[in-house]
Amino acid sequence: MLRIDVISDRPDQLGEGPLWDVREQRLYWIDSYGPAIHSCNAGGSNRRSWSVAEPIGSMALREGGQPGELRPRMNDGKVDRQGRFVAGSMDFEESEPVGRLFRLDPDLTVHTLDTGIICSNGPCWSPDGKTFYFADTGRKVIWAYDYDTGTGNVRSRRIFTSFENQRGLPDGATVDAEGFVWSCEVYSGRLIRFDPRGVVDRIVGLPVNSTTSLIFGGPDLDVAYVTSMARPYGYRYHCEREAGFVFAVHGLGVRGIEEPRFAG
Repeated sequence: MLRIDVISDRPDQLGEGPLWDVREQRLYWIDSYGPAIHSCNAGGSNRRSWSVAEPIGSMALREGGQPGELRPRMNDGKVDRQGRFVAGSMDFEESEPVGRLFRLDPDLTVHTLDTGIICSNGPCWSPDGKTFYFADTGRKVIWAYDYDTGTGNVRSRRIFTSFENQRGLPDGATVDAEGFVWSCEVYSGRLIRFDPRGVVDRIVGLPVNSTTSLIFGGPDLDVAYVTSMARPYGYRYHCEREAGFVFAVHGLGVRGIEEPRFAG
């Protein structure tokens, strides 16, 4: 049976980047405009928080366990199966295609993978790591690329799915163990599951419209943790009581994939 719990005890201005660490059995996420990094256990207790000096768009845990440098104007990012960190930049006005997609290798060298992006979001990989999915929220599209697992390079960009006929926009995303893509639809409050061809397979409604991203976690990787935002957007203000909180969605009947740590 589907059950949705609120597991955070205070709202985030812009909750983003949820990350479940199998090693620690803990959930991490960020408040981009807090700005801060938060962590808790599977049920939401034993919370810890770390303040950061400036707004952030994403984070990754490192094998080396050392703090990383803050990179300004970056948005969503995630680690590939080989331990490389891929993240994109964005136009803060979300109108001009000035953003880029970058790859940070374990030796800390940076490589540009793509350009012409309005708002970078939702990087994730197929279970075998050979297909890379990436949303440009400003263009209302999720792209798919062929991903070279040996080099970390991308090619053959094509439209995986368009949100032109959906209620909201593609934001954070993840892939489950069956290879289906889950996109968190911002400004609509829905999780949309797409099959590997980009066809809608399932839609799950959430308590607020301000949802931003998701990750599968918990001891069995079968709980979808969803972040949301309490800050204003567009010309509307949130009047939703639970906007900005983190939700745990139980009973979806699917499992996620363990997220790797950055190898550097």
